[in-house]
Amino acid sequence: MARYIVKRLIYIVVTLWVITTCTFFLMKKLPGTPFDPERFASMPQAQQEKVLEMYGLNDPVPVQYVKYLGNMLRGDLGTSFTYVNQPVTGIITSRLGPSFLIGAQAVLIGLAIGLILGILAAWHHNSGIDALTMIIAVLGVSVPNFVMAALLQYFIGLKWGILPIGFWTNWKCSILPTIALSFSATAMVARFMRTEMLDVLNQDYIVTAKAKGLSQMRILMFHAIRNSIIPVVTILGPIVINLMTGSLAVESVYSIPGIGSLFVDCIKGNDYPVIMGITVFYASFYMLVILLVDIIYSLIDPRIRLSKEQED
Repeated sequence: MARYIVKRLIYIVVTLWVITTCTFFLMKKLPGTPFDPERFASMPQAQQEKVLEMYGLNDPVPVQYVKYLGNMLRGDLGTSFTYVNQPVTGIITSRLGPSFLIGAQAVLIGLAIGLILGILAAWHHNSGIDALTMIIAVLGVSVPNFVMAALLQYFIGLKWGILPIGFWTNWKCSILPTIALSFSATAMVARFMRTEMLDVLNQDYIVTAKAKGLSQMRILMFHAIRNSIIPVVTILGPIVINLMTGSLAVESVYSIPGIGSLFVDCIKGNDYPVIMGITVFYASFYMLVILLVDIIYSLIDPRIRLSKEQED
């Protein structure tokens, strides 16, 4: 198992290098500059050269790339063009709180409601609960989270005045963004849990448990749910990542000062260091979450753990 984790960490480093390289050179192909064209053009030539030298933009692109990799290995992601004299690492860290809060809440709500709906839909197959669950699943997959965010903002926030329509003043401001993000997660978990549990309920050991006279609740809790929930763990990684990347649009809708809105603003302003820093952050987070989910899955399912130990 230890060798497997080391191997995966090596893959993560290589993948992160590829993503960083591709993103860096794509940034250089973006039209425009991070500076205001009129103000920059009005500067004397000497001052323009000084500004470009300060940000390292007067070097050839390959030289800039090598310098960026060297700085990144030391934990230095550069200095923002938009936020003057502020390091990228500090900017990202200051924006983590709101994004983490709505993301964590959305994951917990999506898992809780999705598991309950999936279990009820499978246990009461072809009933009204099953039909309702499938409607929610289809809507959750079909409706983009930014559309759901706008609908919640209009009806619950603006028209009915129940919750704040945006900004970030207190915890209540996180409720609508959380609901908007959790809707798709709920649909994915509910649909996946329903499918897996229907398959488990038709297994021979469930029939045997019923023949032994076990109560329906005991069969449900200790046999059906326990064996159905294991495959659900495999989709936790994509769900978490979908919520994190989905927050890019949702944070902009609700004017939340998180990483998502920061990323959108920096793309508009061609703030290369911040764009690169957020890309590296998201890529690292994605791969670490996938690794963590893989480890948890192997710990839950002895067969997977045994196969990994045999590889070692």
